[in-house]
Amino acid sequence: MDAPIDARTPSIDGIRVGVGGWTYAPWRDNFYPKGLVQRRELEYASRHLSTIEINGTFYRAQSEATYRTWRDAVPDGFVFSAKAPMRIVQARVLARTGGQVEDFIGGILALGDRLGPLLWQFDHGPALDFDDLAAFAALLPATADGRTLRHVLDVRDPAFVDARLVALARAFGLATVFTDSPEHPSFADVTAGFVYARLMQARAERPAGYTPGALDGWAGRLRTWAAGGEPDDLPRIGASGAPATRREVFAYFIGADKARNPAAAQALQARLARQGSTRQAS
Repeated sequence: MDAPIDARTPSIDGIRVGVGGWTYAPWRDNFYPKGLVQRRELEYASRHLSTIEINGTFYRAQSEATYRTWRDAVPDGFVFSAKAPMRIVQARVLARTGGQVEDFIGGILALGDRLGPLLWQFDHGPALDFDDLAAFAALLPATADGRTLRHVLDVRDPAFVDARLVALARAFGLATVFTDSPEHPSFADVTAGFVYARLMQARAERPAGYTPGALDGWAGRLRTWAAGGEPDDLPRIGASGAPATRREVFAYFIGADKARNPAAAQALQARLARQGSTRQAS
């Protein structure tokens, strides 16, 4: 019923694929084994996916003890990303949130080497001020306690997504989100040494959430990013300005018909693994 404790799903050529969160009742019918107790769902999910985006950190503070519990539940090599608290990203003056940023990062460092990118999501709402966002970007530390940190900007106001935002992200080494959704700005300019994609078009009528052709397409795009290229079929704001060097890639199936997201992630992982085996054999 449970995966062996030493099982794990490693990244594939630097590509990690996962979902948002791990507690969702419909997954107990189509992802988790029947009878698996809820307290072991993270343990199981982390052995069948190579990353999970933590969403609960957006809504409420988590204790260092909780982070350590999550850290200890997942296998070596597994990586979490995490959404930063809304109390920070929804502040009226972002430049004044330095203390809150420090508190959040100081706590989540308890994830240790399981800590991946931190996602700063600015929802469509009060208009962002460019100078304020630039001052906020300067508050995001590149390292903490000897550990390199990676930050991601998810700006959802279409009016704010332009060449200035891309330049700002590149200047501070921040990734921007490629969002596969018609509901949010969707641009694939590479602005950091890693790529972060949120895939949001799963459909319940499809067993794997996406069609086989769509999953094949995403496998190819993720491999292009990982190899240092940029997919030529995704929209960009400006000309390519990213170094053509190998990158780590994080791809999450999020939202939409959420019940299908684990199946989509596993189907995409399987495609990536097959492509890797084919290349090694040739």
